This record gives sequence, structure tokens and C-alpha cells, in this order.
Amino acid sequence: MFKSRKVHKEDAWDGVVVDKTRRATDGSNVYHYVEIRLQDGTTVKVRVDKPLWESLTSGDHLVKEAGAAAPAKAPR
Repeated sequence: MFKSRKVHKEDAWDGVVVDKTRRATDGSNVYHYVEIRLQDGTTVKVRVDKPLWESLTSGDHLVKEAGAAAPAKAPR
């Protein structure tokens, strides 16, 4: 079954980037994903825009606030 990895506006979380991948799940469009370890120890995989994906490395802190359209890289 299909599971959406798209970030929704009402989502709120913060965590550390564990891994990043990209895939052409529909055969024509490349989607960029990051796996995030949340503060409670669970991990989630979310789809992000290419410019953000390119700027991230493992260990970077990402924050998604409720109402924001996309997660943002937190300053170190």
C-alpha cells in the first residue's frame, strides 16, 4: 500500500538527519527524502525539496513547525 512521505502544513517535529536518499518512484520524477531521528528516538522518512536535500548532511538538525510549508535546517 502507498504511504505518503509528503510534509503536511500541520506537522510539527524536530530531529537529526540520519540518512538521505532519492528515488524516481513513478519512473519520471526524482523525489528527495531524508530520514530523521526525532527526540523521542523514533525515525520518520519525509520528502523534501532538492535545494534543502542538497544542503543537508547526516547529523544536521531539521525543524518543522506547525503552519510552515516545509522543514528548515536549524543553526548549529
